[in-house]
Amino acid sequence: MLAYVIRRLALMVPTLLGIMLLSFIIIQFAPGGPVEKVIAQLQGLDTGGNRIGGGGGEIAPVGGNDPGSLYRGAQGLDPAFIKELEKQFGFDKPAHERFIKMVLDYARFDFGNSFFLHKPVIEIIKEKLPVSISLGLWTTLIGYLISIPLGIAKATRDGTPFDIWTSGVIAIGYAIPGFLFAVLLVVLFAGGSFWQLFPLRGLTSPDFASLSPSGKVLDYFWHITLPLLAMLISQFATLTLLTKNSFLDEIRKQYVLTARMKGLTERQVLYGHVFRNAMLIVIAGFPGAFVHAFFTGSLLIETIFSLDGLGLLGYESVIKRDYPIVFATLFIFSLMGMVVALITDLAYTFIDPRIDFEARDV
Repeated sequence: MLAYVIRRLALMVPTLLGIMLLSFIIIQFAPGGPVEKVIAQLQGLDTGGNRIGGGGGEIAPVGGNDPGSLYRGAQGLDPAFIKELEKQFGFDKPAHERFIKMVLDYARFDFGNSFFLHKPVIEIIKEKLPVSISLGLWTTLIGYLISIPLGIAKATRDGTPFDIWTSGVIAIGYAIPGFLFAVLLVVLFAGGSFWQLFPLRGLTSPDFASLSPSGKVLDYFWHITLPLLAMLISQFATLTLLTKNSFLDEIRKQYVLTARMKGLTERQVLYGHVFRNAMLIVIAGFPGAFVHAFFTGSLLIETIFSLDGLGLLGYESVIKRDYPIVFATLFIFSLMGMVVALITDLAYTFIDPRIDFEARDV
């Protein structure tokens, strides 16, 4: 197992390099950029710019006082000022030099400074982490604690009224997008049109620091209740159905019938034999659910409930062309996804010791 872990860790390096290189190349051809952003602000047209190729390759001239200007909207600006902007954002160097520098810096977890927030990127990410950790951790934990027992109960009661009624609830939950459910919760319980039971914005109250320890806990959960419910609905439905179907497949296999014929109780059969086999497919989906809950799935929820987390940060950075934050969040998300995938493989061997990763290629 140690050799397998070492191989997986070694493969993370070229994988990260590939992800960053592909993203860097895409950025070179993406319209707009930080230089255009500044130009648009100076011209009173903050549209993000329209550079043909955002990374500084060989591009046809498109206007400005300088006949060789690469930027639209640069009319009336001194070409020397444009050159200074390029130097400020690092676009005065060839693309391959900028990529190599980025890789060397990221190897030391040096993500540089934000173009527009004028702060170290790592500090900005640390400021946003409490929101994303709160949403992701509680969504994943509560989702699994509810969905797995419910899925097992549905599998063992397949076709009963309990299974039918819960399937109806799950189907409704699966069909409702999380952001739409979030809007419904705001309308009903956050002062939209009915009751003002929960706060609409923030992770804590303004007077959080002056509250007692128990008051801080209650205030925290008071603020996070509605966002958690909105994020749980789709994950709850998907994971419950996955667990049920996985257990049903295992329950119908021959080894379960053999175990019953040996006189084992249903509980012994279910948790002694079926559980570890059925849970493999559930564990296989954990990395995707983890990353989705922590980052990608929280964007709209963070926006609706005014929670300043990593999902919203990543989206705004793309819109603003704040490339240091874009690449830093991509690097961190990719690294965390691969680490969680490795932990998932190790969990396989814990649940079912028969699985031997040493016997196969990575």
